Amino acid sequence: MAIANRTETIAPLKENAASKIARHATVLSGQLQQLRTRMYPPKSEKMLRQFLTNEVSKLTSIPDSTLKLMSSEGRGPAPSRLENNHRVYTLAQINELRELFAKQKPSEALRFLPRRRPGEHLQVMAISNFKGGSAKTTTCVHLAHYLALHGYRVLALDLDPQASLSAMFGAQPEIDVGANETIYAALRYDAAERRSIREIIRKTYFDGIDLIPGNLEVMEYEHETPRVLAQKSGSGVIFFERLKLALAEVEDDYDIVILDTPPSLGFLTLSAIYAATSMIITVHPAMLDVASMSQFLLMMGDLISVLNESGAQLDQDFIRYLITRHDPNDAPQSQVVAMLRHLFGTDVLLPTAIESTAVEAAGLAKRSLYELEMGQIGRDTHKRAREAVDAVNEAIVHLVNTSWGRG
Repeated sequence: MAIANRTETIAPLKENAASKIARHATVLSGQLQQLRTRMYPPKSEKMLRQFLTNEVSKLTSIPDSTLKLMSSEGRGPAPSRLENNHRVYTLAQINELRELFAKQKPSEALRFLPRRRPGEHLQVMAISNFKGGSAKTTTCVHLAHYLALHGYRVLALDLDPQASLSAMFGAQPEIDVGANETIYAALRYDAAERRSIREIIRKTYFDGIDLIPGNLEVMEYEHETPRVLAQKSGSGVIFFERLKLALAEVEDDYDIVILDTPPSLGFLTLSAIYAATSMIITVHPAMLDVASMSQFLLMMGDLISVLNESGAQLDQDFIRYLITRHDPNDAPQSQVVAMLRHLFGTDVLLPTAIESTAVEAAGLAKRSLYELEMGQIGRDTHKRAREAVDAVNEAIVHLVNTSWGRG
């Protein structure tokens, strides 16, 4: 009796979820590193562009003619020359000019150099929302760049384990940020491994901005805090005070600290809220996002009540809502914006961060609008986006100056 030949098929081994996620993470991380290498070749560093004299004049209020005269007479920092013979300055040179004019005209020093004066407190600003995609990091980057371009000393602190803010400043989280190099190093409970906040602050390519980078390590604080609370052990400092105390060590070095918070209400976000002297809550004007923000506010209100019961006093100069990714021609969005303004009045910032291909194009290159030169994207598109971002940042700076009693 003939036996029919059978071909046995062996089913491929099914990849479990953990190994699949790990494999995808490795593949994606490698691809991102390749893209980063193309944008910033090995041993190269991200650099800020130079600024034409008309840009310098707008940033410093020093007349264009004065800048040209100073250059001709050899006074002040010497600008470089482009191929078309136009003068260009680095941001470091712009800050030299600010200091020079502040000394020459003491009565107008604040106009040229708007840094904190004695008696003005460090402004710690938390940029927050429960929902991802509300443009928190974009807001942080553009605000930090705007402040530095106008002469303020800024510390940008990345509390988000996704570390998008760090990447925007050229620090790839899984490559350039090692163990004990995030804010976790200054907050951790084991004293032997804890570091001073000064040790983890990095200079950036953007003169006037320092960075404390983030990566997945910051999540360790979320894991350790419950254990310490359960054991009722630790250094004696309540968990939500640790960030505020760490920032106090460098209080004299900066005018404004910008906290890019994670899209969650964990121990890090609570610490940021307690440390903050002000808060900007970003919101995309869509009903799902507004509903998510409602939950964020309810939870935040409950948690702040818990902090108050623990003896914490939250005394913030201002809390404002910023409309982000706004399309003024979108009718449903306009209805949401109108509703928010009706409910919260002047607590909603009047300028909005418009949705723009210019912002998206800059983000793809890990840059802000302030880093793009004219001609890199459409002139009109760039101008509209820049005007909107400037208006938002100007409104925030006005709130900061008011908190300092500058009128």
